[in-house]
Amino acid sequence: MPPAPAADRRTTVDVTALLERGRTLTAPVLRAAVDRLAPPMDTVAAYHFGWIDAAGNPAAGDGGKAVRPALAVLSAEVTGAAPETGVPGAVAVELVHNFSLLHDDLMDGDEQRRHRDTVWKVHGPAQAILVGDALFALANEVLLELDTVEAGRATRRLTSATRALIDGQAQDISYEHRDRVTVEECLEMEGNKTGALLASASSIGAVLGGADEHTADALEKYGYHLGLAFQAVDDLLGIWGDPDATGKQTWSDLRQRKKSLPVVAALAAGGPASERLGEILAADAKTSDFANFSEEEFAARAALIEEAGGREWTADEARRQHTIAIEALDAVDMPHRVRDMFTALADFVVVRKR
Repeated sequence: MPPAPAADRRTTVDVTALLERGRTLTAPVLRAAVDRLAPPMDTVAAYHFGWIDAAGNPAAGDGGKAVRPALAVLSAEVTGAAPETGVPGAVAVELVHNFSLLHDDLMDGDEQRRHRDTVWKVHGPAQAILVGDALFALANEVLLELDTVEAGRATRRLTSATRALIDGQAQDISYEHRDRVTVEECLEMEGNKTGALLASASSIGAVLGGADEHTADALEKYGYHLGLAFQAVDDLLGIWGDPDATGKQTWSDLRQRKKSLPVVAALAAGGPASERLGEILAADAKTSDFANFSEEEFAARAALIEEAGGREWTADEARRQHTIAIEALDAVDMPHRVRDMFTALADFVVVRKR
């Protein structure tokens, strides 16, 4: 009897359990790394991660979706190594990710993250900057302390991803002050800002497990395109997401004048709604009263984006990037069980609501 088609061999994956595995394996090592910080940075970082409240009392805060740790420990299994092999990589990626969140919240003026006041709002801008810098330094320490050739390779890849992430944030900020941004520019920015670190997360455990460059590159391709899908969904949630689910204000990206994919695609579409949206956004850029706009004014802008096709185009782009990510796995020889888990995580990214 011939072997069953790949689709028939696919096993059911409990994504919640997969995410929890990454979180559980990573958490104690992440906490130990943060405990190295000098006071009060250790306390500020603990607040950011949701381990304590603003008064310093223990808290069971929302630590985020934990997609990156899940990918890092899963990628170790590509090489036949135990998931624990990927833990230092998972911790390093989480430290870099949270370094970027601390700085992004301050630069964007975001007052809420995961239903709590952001660090700069509670502890001040200086602490947000310092703790972010410290987390980036810790990320490199966690990897380099392994003192292996594989750790050196992993550190180089993570450092390159971090530089791309910073490039993406710089692009994002600069685009807020431009009337027009092309779809290509937006995708490049989001590939840097989100895709690069997810690419690193998807390969870093495999690198620590001794994967060759071809395998690491293919896993990075999966993660990069998964990151673009992830960001496309994030852009949709940034305009139309439920605040109770996202932990952010209604129309949050519109309040910050972000040139996210739905906005850029709508402006590029042409037609009456697109032209009207362009006129309104150009006028918005010149007003000093933007912070006092009513809910109805933001809702009207969101409606124009949707009418011009920006919402539908972005949803289609999320699915397209998801497909590219899954196809990248074809270049890697891995157990079917491991591939199924990579696929399930990708599926989770494009259907999430927060």
